[in-house]
Amino acid sequence: MSARSLAPDLARGVMLLLIALSHAPAFVDDWNTGPAWLDAGAKFVKSLVADNQARNMFVFLFGYGLIQLLASQQARGSDWPDVRRLLRRRGWWLIVIGFLNAVVFVPIDIVAVYGLTLLVLAPIVRARIAALWWTGGLTLVPATLLLAWQSVAAQDDPATIAEIMEPTFAAHLVAALPAWPVNTVVSTVMVVPAMVLGVLAARRRLLDEPERHLPLLRRIAALGLGLALAGRLPSALMAAGAWTTDSAAVSWAVAVAHDLTGYAGGIGLAAAIGLVAAGDREGRLTTALAALGRRSLTFYLFQALVWVVLFYPFTLGLHDDMGYAAALGVAVAVWVVSIVLAEVMRVAGHRGPAEIVLRRLTYGRRRTG
Repeated sequence: MSARSLAPDLARGVMLLLIALSHAPAFVDDWNTGPAWLDAGAKFVKSLVADNQARNMFVFLFGYGLIQLLASQQARGSDWPDVRRLLRRRGWWLIVIGFLNAVVFVPIDIVAVYGLTLLVLAPIVRARIAALWWTGGLTLVPATLLLAWQSVAAQDDPATIAEIMEPTFAAHLVAALPAWPVNTVVSTVMVVPAMVLGVLAARRRLLDEPERHLPLLRRIAALGLGLALAGRLPSALMAAGAWTTDSAAVSWAVAVAHDLTGYAGGIGLAAAIGLVAAGDREGRLTTALAALGRRSLTFYLFQALVWVVLFYPFTLGLHDDMGYAAALGVAVAVWVVSIVLAEVMRVAGHRGPAEIVLRRLTYGRRRTG
């Protein structure tokens, strides 16, 4: 069996930082309890690098991983009906895991969205190039409009999870149930464009063999990150309070630019990490980050557990004790701890527990190694 590719795992390890930055502030009540300049800077950074960009990088890598899984199964002699059943079984179990995450931990979940998308679009891994481009293009408009609608609503009323936290664990367990099905179904539309691009990238093995695609990766990284900087800067300035507008049209334009170029930024960052992987296969940091990325499901759920332990009223209840910048500091700290734990697992030869469970549920006892 060929060695596991470094770049996709390295990208997933970095991606977990962006996810932590995107999620952590939602668990604090007052976003302005710290020094004004510090909170403003934190809001600027989060809007520029994380919001609706972390998700797109995550989904891009999910689509990329589907092609890797398909290739692995084909190398083992599996035909398409067997692979399709495997993908759909994986999709069902991702829905179950995502549901448990949303109910037991926090109502921010992407895992079930992956699962539902995989159930509906499993044949996409074999689709022709033209069909992939049409699928991505046709879903890009509604996906961007949905994201922009959420962003515009947040400009006027930045709702947080801290506002709806339940005082007891029992109440918490049922609080997410009513909204979870609708949120999951609607969110599937948002993930398709980046997922399709991940499938296209994996067809060319851009991250599996980055050293063979350096000029293309450089162009993707430069264009994607450049577009993201230009398109997301106005929203970041607005988030930081550097400027405001009373025009609904301007607010919508800013939100659409922010969320549309979030696709470019997420994919551009993945390409940039591919370039890093092509030139550094032995570094200690890259090895540790790749170990984290290889256990991305485990540490995505670990983040959710930490948010519950730190912020909820029935645990430590720190949601009243820190502001925006402090929440981002906690996010970085959680990510650093995750790197250390993942490296310990790598050295000890242990997979992530969530990966072990999903693998067992997907493949059964016939293949658990």
